Amino acid sequence: MLVSAARDKRRSPRRGHEMTKMTPREMAQTLGSGLLSFPVTPFHAADYSFNEAQYRQNMDWLCGYKVAGLFAAGGTGEFFSLTPAEVEKVVTVAVNETRGRVPVLAGAGYGTAIAKDLAVAAERAGADGLLLLPPYLVNSEQEGLMAHVEAVCAATKLGVIVYNRDNAVLTEDSLARLAERCPNLVGYKDGIGDIELMVRIQSKIGDRFTYVGGLPTAETFALPYLEMGVTTYSSAVFNFVPEFSTAFYAAVRRRDRDAVAAGLKDFILPLLAIRNRKKGYPVSIIKAGMKVIGRDSGPVRPPLTDLTPAEIDELAALVAALPNGGLISRAAAE
Repeated sequence: MLVSAARDKRRSPRRGHEMTKMTPREMAQTLGSGLLSFPVTPFHAADYSFNEAQYRQNMDWLCGYKVAGLFAAGGTGEFFSLTPAEVEKVVTVAVNETRGRVPVLAGAGYGTAIAKDLAVAAERAGADGLLLLPPYLVNSEQEGLMAHVEAVCAATKLGVIVYNRDNAVLTEDSLARLAERCPNLVGYKDGIGDIELMVRIQSKIGDRFTYVGGLPTAETFALPYLEMGVTTYSSAVFNFVPEFSTAFYAAVRRRDRDAVAAGLKDFILPLLAIRNRKKGYPVSIIKAGMKVIGRDSGPVRPPLTDLTPAEIDELAALVAALPNGGLISRAAAE
């Protein structure tokens, strides 16, 4: 079974809301060097309000593990259920709590006007970069999608990673034109799994972008994507089994197929069997995992629904079957 004792070296802490010192290119290169994750956004059970104290505890804990970047208010962080003011609050708390130990990227999305405001807010909060999620609801032509991405990039000096998925699928030609127009567009995250498109994009753009695996659950696709040169992916399970997650990533990077197969068989695929039962469970199961390990981060917000008690018990059994419940002591990690 996968167990890792590695731990990140910490960078110099950031003071207050001091602006990020990372250039877009430096941010992208840092993300490409290791594992990424989307911390959950904790809510109080009584009224679904943001639980800042739990979020601070979670972020501080996760910074103790080997991770190349954390996405505040991302998909697993329920970006879609947060108000713009809440997104800025979550990002600000993440920046202050991580204190420069790990790069923090902020989520942005919805319509172009709101996405631009969120980009400005992320920069004001001291984030290191931006993940641009698909626009809300509408389907658009390539020219419209390009105008959307370009407007957001122009609103900030932060490095931007564009997330290709759902109703926002940019072609290789569109991305190449955006790369020429937007110096701070430095990354591409794939959430659709179209291998031919991925190859066309990489062939067209080369190392101008850092490429991020973004298919749920990313561990399932990590090894084949590595063969295409995608050196990083976002791990949702890092939230509650960081030792397993970092060890699995290390096995992927060294192309240890036996270790990867064992991790998939023993943990990831049984987890997917629970996750696939209901819509919205890719987020809900991560919140449930936090509860299982004693870091209860509250419920998911509607319209998502939480796992049933029986399903939480199933998940708890999976975690318990990992060495030390998937965790090791901080002292052992040093």
